[in-house]
Amino acid sequence: VFFTFSLGTRVHYFGRTILHGGAKYRATGRGFVVRHEKFAENYRLYSRSHFVKGLELMVLLICYRLYGSAADDGISYALLSFSMWFLVLSWLFAPFLLNPSGFEWQKIVEDWEDWSKWISCRGGIGVPSVKSWESWWEEEQEHLRHTGFIGRLFEIILSIRFFIYQYGIVYHLNMTTSSRQGIRLSIVVYGLSWLVIGAVLIILKIVSMGRMKFSADFQLMFRLLKLLLFIGCIVTIAMLFYFLNLTVGDIFQSILAFMPTGWALLQISQACRTLVKGIGMWGSVKALARGYEYMMGVLLFAPIAILAWFPFVSEFQTRLLFNQAFSRGLQIQRILAGSKKQA
Repeated sequence: VFFTFSLGTRVHYFGRTILHGGAKYRATGRGFVVRHEKFAENYRLYSRSHFVKGLELMVLLICYRLYGSAADDGISYALLSFSMWFLVLSWLFAPFLLNPSGFEWQKIVEDWEDWSKWISCRGGIGVPSVKSWESWWEEEQEHLRHTGFIGRLFEIILSIRFFIYQYGIVYHLNMTTSSRQGIRLSIVVYGLSWLVIGAVLIILKIVSMGRMKFSADFQLMFRLLKLLLFIGCIVTIAMLFYFLNLTVGDIFQSILAFMPTGWALLQISQACRTLVKGIGMWGSVKALARGYEYMMGVLLFAPIAILAWFPFVSEFQTRLLFNQAFSRGLQIQRILAGSKKQA
């Protein structure tokens, strides 16, 4: 697991250096680590190098199961995709599996509070990345500020793969496959999907403008604005169900299509930062990016929190990471600490 995870680090920084330059020495810890690292710290270190790529591969594996023709049954799919699932799970959860006390419930609660505070904190001049998500997000784009035109162009070209993927998902929707004019209708629905994405960006712009104008002095107006936007989304979905024979499966497939597409728009917007700022959409891009970061954090944190409910998981991790004498001493130390708190 550790070797697979370390390969992800090499792949990420080799690829970034080839595209944008800026090679430098990356210091790595070589000591015997017994300190618990917080969830926010692991997220800052490995979000772009491992978590994003792991989630992208996971979505592709899900689509391969839904639409692939090589694996007709579950056993064939498991045999064909076992190594890729191992790669995905290693890239997503290795930092938490190898993190001491990573499944203790009290640590989990503290990590969630720390991460929620970090991602909701606004950045600014002098605010470090360990205190604010906005400062960290700006630092993660540092390589794009010093790259050339070719580097930005390659970032845009690589992001186009998400748009091709989006059309492939739309082509398999129930309302397009059930029609005789499948290809023509899929192109129409693909165009409508871009209207939906544009509508989402406009909604984000309205919400960000409403937060600046109404959130401080007119909280009721801001809440009414969000309520109207929510009702509008519900009515739109209901009309799609009624007029276009949309199904629940189509909703799930649409989520699979739109989520990577939104991420592609974020990557392109970051590559074209000056242009996006010029048209006044940078605030919407930042709001969309924060939403994606929050969803990724929840997807990563939820399995860890569920496993932390079971005490034997933490004991198993301790025995896995440390030798028997050390783990026994650590267990005794926890018992003594608990008795002191009760006293």
